[in-house]
Amino acid sequence: MTLSEKTPDVEEAAAAPPGEGRRVPLWLAIVASSVPMFMVALDNLVVSTALRTLAVDLDATTQQLQWFVNAYVLSFACLLMTGAALGDRFGRRMVFVAGVAVFTLSSIGCGLADTSEQLITFRALQGVGAAAVMPLSLTLLSQAVPERLRGMALGVWSGVSGLAVAMGPVVGGAVVDGLDWRWIFWINVPVCVIAIPLVLFALRESSLPGTRLDLVGMVLAAAGLCAVVWGIVHGETDGWTSGTVLGAFAGGAVLLAVFVAWEARVPQPMLPLSFYRVRAFTLTNVVSAAMYFGVFGSLFLLAQYLQVVPPHTPLEAGVRTLAWTLMPMFVAPVAGLLTDKVGGGRLMALGLFLQGVGLGWINLVADTDTSYSSLVGPMIVAGIGMGFVFAPTAAVVLGSVAKEHAGKASGANTTVREVGGALGIAVLSTVFVAHGSTRTPQEFVDGLHPAVWVGVAVVFVGALCALGIPRGPRAEED
Repeated sequence: MTLSEKTPDVEEAAAAPPGEGRRVPLWLAIVASSVPMFMVALDNLVVSTALRTLAVDLDATTQQLQWFVNAYVLSFACLLMTGAALGDRFGRRMVFVAGVAVFTLSSIGCGLADTSEQLITFRALQGVGAAAVMPLSLTLLSQAVPERLRGMALGVWSGVSGLAVAMGPVVGGAVVDGLDWRWIFWINVPVCVIAIPLVLFALRESSLPGTRLDLVGMVLAAAGLCAVVWGIVHGETDGWTSGTVLGAFAGGAVLLAVFVAWEARVPQPMLPLSFYRVRAFTLTNVVSAAMYFGVFGSLFLLAQYLQVVPPHTPLEAGVRTLAWTLMPMFVAPVAGLLTDKVGGGRLMALGLFLQGVGLGWINLVADTDTSYSSLVGPMIVAGIGMGFVFAPTAAVVLGSVAKEHAGKASGANTTVREVGGALGIAVLSTVFVAHGSTRTPQEFVDGLHPAVWVGVAVVFVGALCALGIPRGPRAEED
């Protein structure tokens, strides 16, 4: 059956709140669940472009500049599973809308901030809202989609997620170059104001009746993840063997070990450990961590390379990354359609292999006098690879567990990939600093090459892991 033959089914698919006689087109449900996700994913990247401007306007120290980014990453990564658990208990749509509201109000706070301390505080609150939005976005979409169309819908959702990655540097650069940096946050407000009534109209409420909150598990998971992510983001600046970083890792490891022990005995765990007896779920999480480690760690350095060799403005550099980052928007929907036919593991392996080839190709040609045209080909290859990973990852994660556990599974997978991305940026930055610097183009290239080779190696390891993912995973019923 062709995509055009499926169109009538798409138009007839319903996502209506219980008790209402109206039917909502599936495309509207996809928009309602994807737009808030797009905004929180965009804000994960967009601030990095404005750091030099923020340093001047807010008289920020280097450490404060790091926290403009890290405050969001910390609260976001550490509370993803909590956000999913709250949705199961109090209603996924209600918690999703609350997350959008918190994200909107904290964006206003960021736009009004006059000091670095105020901006850091509101960035952390943005992360709290985002942690409710990201996992529940996928859960609400999966329940609005008929089973036969889920692959296509997840492909579109993944393409929107990829678009947020693509537009982060561009939007940040455009705002900084043409407007005041505060507009980075103000642009969230009208989008979120529109998103809330759209969500209430197009998506139905759901929850797990009789669910009790695992408060101890929430605290242990959030505290353990916070300690680990804090250690990761400080590893490059403070030194991986410093007392504070090692202490953070040790404390995080102890807290997470206690969390696992607690989840094994509590009647209604926040994260059922039975998920990890499903090979597809476990290996997909490994693949997600490897991809975000290798690809986003490398992209973090390559985006700077495009500003340094030769010098370009943030906007110019952001536009040049589009050859890479726009590809998932076109490829992910196709990958979503192919997932059930080919197998998610095979597609993820292909995607990671293409990403590794693209990254390695870029690394081989990148030099102080490399023309942009020499980078376009490998960027496209790497971008196509990203598209072949995004949609199958979402489909396999949801297909590996019982439908009522979709939020918990999504939260766990998103947590793993965010930690993987933070670790990739920190480790590759450490390798970069050990071999080069940002002082001159030649020194930048000297540090770039060994760092990106580390990313390439991790991506290829992820590809091998993806080959172990079975086709048609059996849903976990526990």
